[in-house]
Amino acid sequence: MALHLTVDPDAAEPPYEQIRATIAEQARSGALPVGYKLPTVRGFAEELGLAANTVAKAYKALEADGVIETRGRNGTFVAAQGDTAAREAAAAASVYALRARRLGLDRDAALAAAAAAVRAAYGD
Repeated sequence: MALHLTVDPDAAEPPYEQIRATIAEQARSGALPVGYKLPTVRGFAEELGLAANTVAKAYKALEADGVIETRGRNGTFVAAQGDTAAREAAAAASVYALRARRLGLDRDAALAAAAAAVRAAYGD
């Protein structure tokens, strides 16, 4: 099992986003299994011909999303993402619901606003 990734310098998305999206997709699809050890930031940057900060930015975003986890000097690994993603989504939804209620939105208006935001985020 290996990480397969190429960065297109002419793509509309910046390199860090290409790295983030590819690793996230491969982790979700199982191509990168839970516990898979990712290359070091510096080593991966050299392999891709990018600055270390570019790879570090992608790893930071992936860690914030719960896709990967850093275990100190042991390295960076694909996390057991399903539970983390579900918990974070539920927490975000709860914060949104409480805020919408405090703003005086009724249930239908709050749901419509959330649905519109999801459509916009997913490009629907």
